[in-house]
Amino acid sequence: MPVTPTAYHADTAYHADTVYYAEHAWTGGAVASGVVIEVAGGRVAGVRAGAAAPPPGATVLPGLTLPGLANAHSHAFHRALRGSAQRGSGTFWTWRDSMYDVAARLDPDTYLELARAVYAEMALAGITCVGEFHYLHHAPGGTPYAGPNAMGEALVEAAAQAGIRITLLDTCYLSAGFGAPPERHQLRFTDGDADAWAARASALKERGHARIGAAVHSVRAVPAGQLATVARWAAEREAPLHVHLSEQPAENEACLAAHGCTPTRLLADRGVLGPRTSAVHATHLTGDDIGLLGGSATTICMCPTTERDLADGIGPASALAAAGSPISLGSDSHAVIDLFEEARAVELDERLRTLRRGHWSAAALLRAATSDGHASLGWPEAGRIEPGAPADLVTVALDSVRTAGPPAALGAETAVFAATAADVRHVVVGGRPVVRDGVHLLVRDVPAALTRAIARVTAL
Repeated sequence: MPVTPTAYHADTAYHADTVYYAEHAWTGGAVASGVVIEVAGGRVAGVRAGAAAPPPGATVLPGLTLPGLANAHSHAFHRALRGSAQRGSGTFWTWRDSMYDVAARLDPDTYLELARAVYAEMALAGITCVGEFHYLHHAPGGTPYAGPNAMGEALVEAAAQAGIRITLLDTCYLSAGFGAPPERHQLRFTDGDADAWAARASALKERGHARIGAAVHSVRAVPAGQLATVARWAAEREAPLHVHLSEQPAENEACLAAHGCTPTRLLADRGVLGPRTSAVHATHLTGDDIGLLGGSATTICMCPTTERDLADGIGPASALAAAGSPISLGSDSHAVIDLFEEARAVELDERLRTLRRGHWSAAALLRAATSDGHASLGWPEAGRIEPGAPADLVTVALDSVRTAGPPAALGAETAVFAATAADVRHVVVGGRPVVRDGVHLLVRDVPAALTRAIARVTAL
């Protein structure tokens, strides 16, 4: 059924002029103290550090204030798998069967309810913008809804009701694998061909809190001859383009058998790579693959908690960054929703792989979680605390059992290597408070909302 938009949009419904006083803030790539942040029209109007006391009427933010975090890769409905997906053994491919089972149960109403709760959980974790990799388009069996984008509109609305921004990455998904017809559970993912996908995706409308991008599910799911159609659609709109890439060795082997080249080479030859493109996972790469990705300035979205949960492997993040690829972060299947954990895992996993420390600074990992993540989602103006940027702020406690002790000057290191989502105290989106003292102001009881939504889905 059609979704009625809520009255709240992150940038359009709350444009109060506000002053915040951050005890400490990460701005300009360093931690400053006594930072006055002036907000006008939902954007940062001025930043001044070194204030000895809050200005009259300012809202005080005790702790370390960061730019809003960007979750660059999400499948909201995967949240319903948490816990159950951790039982027993198996592989990515057996996990995928469980995922398909959940996907088959959703409709626009249940998806709105579930995604609103998931996005509220993200807000509590300091995430102010999500990239939703959306391929659950049609009714079971593949019949279009009366509103062909009912499922996508439900996600956009869910983000509005949870108080965060969203980039809906409408995903082209046409094949079960290198030309094979879609399997039963995949029928609701496919539009038939890339032209039909483009026609449907073109009807999606941006809103104040929502931007529209595109995605190629994978080289398995979009025939090589139709990749250029998706890339052209994104290029004409200057929209972000995302793609799952080399998450599993089996994908690489099948691509070599079908096309005589790696998935990265196939994407490069079909015009998919480039500075507006993000390759998700990029776990199993050759040296030539790394050169193609870095040389094209393709962003790499690392999702370490999902990659280890699914036994995918450890991707060559440092080599990709050295080759020229920006790095962003995603919580993907939502085994946990914690961008601090994703950030430190990039460094800690690299230590396990190389037996050496010090690949990534805390500042570099914060950039991945903020400005580079937002850029990958088509919000290049966001993810920083500076005049003109959206007033999206996240304050992390520096006095919890995890963060107490280190001096404030080491706040970035403390946040990245010690803090968790539970240490987020305040969240502001477009100047509007969304989380205060660890409580979501729009979805008052997020655990209960998650419990209700997941129970409703799994009972169907």
